[in-house]
This record gives sequence, C-alpha cells and structure tokens, in this order.
Amino acid sequence: MAAQDKAAPPARARPQSVLFACTLNTVRSPMAEALARHYFGREIYFASAGLKRGEPDGFATTAMEEIGIDLSRHRPHTFEDLEDSNFDVIVTLSPEAHHRALEFTRTMAVEVVYWPTPDATAVQGSRETMLDAYREVRDRLAARIKKFLARH
Repeated sequence: MAAQDKAAPPARARPQSVLFACTLNTVRSPMAEALARHYFGREIYFASAGLKRGEPDGFATTAMEEIGIDLSRHRPHTFEDLEDSNFDVIVTLSPEAHHRALEFTRTMAVEVVYWPTPDATAVQGSRETMLDAYREVRDRLAARIKKFLARH
C-alpha cells in the first residue's frame, strides 16, 4: 500500500448536542452532564437522562462540590421527560442505558457510544470509602469527556 493510502480518516465535526444516559439519572449521567457543561458548556448543549427516575444522591453532590461544580439543583428524569430528542451523540454509561439508547434512536441518525462506567452506589464501607468511589467515577468521566470532545 502506498503511503498516501494510509492517511487518517477525516476528523468528525464536534457535536452540537450530547445526551448522557445511565440507569437512574442520579450519579453517572448528571455528573457527566455537569462536567461537560463546566468544560464545554458555551460551545455544546448537554443533557442527561435515565431509564428510571431515581432520587438525588448526596455523595454525587459532595464529590462534584469538591471540584467547584454545583449538582444540588439536579432533578433526576427519564428519556420520556426530555423536551428535545434531537442529539448528535448519546453517551451511555450503563449497559441498560446503552440498550435503551439504541432502541430510542433506531430511526434517528444519532451516534450512540458506550462508556462502561462503574456504579459508585454499589460500593459499601465507610463514608470515605464510598466517597472515594464517587470521586473515581467523577475523575474518569472528566478525563473521558475532555478527550472525547477535544478530538472533535
């Protein structure tokens, strides 16, 4: 193969709207939405949703407050609660959300990407052990969001 045949594929345009989806919309997806808004909010529209509506999570709020992001006003909602379903990309953070997003978008031209993300609520132990699990999720999401949106 000639060298010119090995050229990298053209870069995709940066998405204008991104939905983060997980199971309950209480930890992973609201953290991702808040982080993305913090880093890219003036350039891109972000939202989050879950399969089911959970209850606000105090550990998620605390982990985000530690880096100066207020999650206290977030109210969990579902795919059905979305005012607009026209997203360029849906990032799913749990297997259940990935299946639902594929079903949700089967007749739409939407990119659906899966980022396996641990469920911090499954961690048991001391308050500090549990909070560390939330911090790890927060930090993994922040790194992934920066990398994903910087390459577009």
